[in-house]
Amino acid sequence: MSLVIFTGLSGMIAAPGEVHLLTAFTALLCIAIGAGASGALNMAYDSDIDAVMARTRKRPIPAGAIAREDVLVFGWMLSVASVSVMWLFVGVPAAALLAFTILFYVGVYTLWLKRRTPQNIVIGGLSGALPPAIGWAAVTGSLSLTPLLLVAIIFMWTPPHFWALSLWRSEDYARAGVPMLPVVKGKSHTRLQILIYTLVLVPLGLTPVLTGAGGPLYLASALLIGLWFLWEAIATFRETDEVKEPAAHRLFGVSLLYLAAVFASLIIEKLAGVPSLDKWL
Repeated sequence: MSLVIFTGLSGMIAAPGEVHLLTAFTALLCIAIGAGASGALNMAYDSDIDAVMARTRKRPIPAGAIAREDVLVFGWMLSVASVSVMWLFVGVPAAALLAFTILFYVGVYTLWLKRRTPQNIVIGGLSGALPPAIGWAAVTGSLSLTPLLLVAIIFMWTPPHFWALSLWRSEDYARAGVPMLPVVKGKSHTRLQILIYTLVLVPLGLTPVLTGAGGPLYLASALLIGLWFLWEAIATFRETDEVKEPAAHRLFGVSLLYLAAVFASLIIEKLAGVPSLDKWL
């Protein structure tokens, strides 16, 4: 959730033009509330499987701290409120993207894909990839190639990130009947898919340089952290300890650092006024 808000802020700062500080704050607040609403609704609809998974059984609903019906009302009220405020005070394009993100996460990922296909993370990952586009649209009122590339980076990052987690949580998912890739296809196949997605992600992460959105700091950050990501993906592919999964644990941590480093470099360059690489050549 923190990365959702952070990548939304990155898209807002990286966008060309200026936006009033109050408008920017409102857009970011709506993204945060929309993300929280999505998480609440996900926990409500998945409360039955959360109760049998070690990772999630202490969440508020299975722990008995709050009723599922109250969470459903709360989540949908926050969803409507976040989209409405975004529409009234920021603009229709950003509001439409936020509404699509919430509905896709709740309707497509949580209610449709999660319990039916091992591709749940791949397809459902689109919802978590859209915040940079929402932030960009909040400033410009439109989209262009750069925000779509930022969305694509997060979209390709999501499967290796979550599959690394699922490798050492596979028993949890099997117990809950969730068809995550390691449960359905096995750990060896999951490791191969992690490596394939990472091989696509690393060069994709460099593409904002080609549109002028990323400068020398971005290039260095995306390249170095990308190679580290790839190194850990190879180590995970070659993993032999299928009980503790140390390589998968490291990969999960590096994946978090990857997204943070890539989008932080965009923010730093824009705020520092660092010119794009074509100005350096």
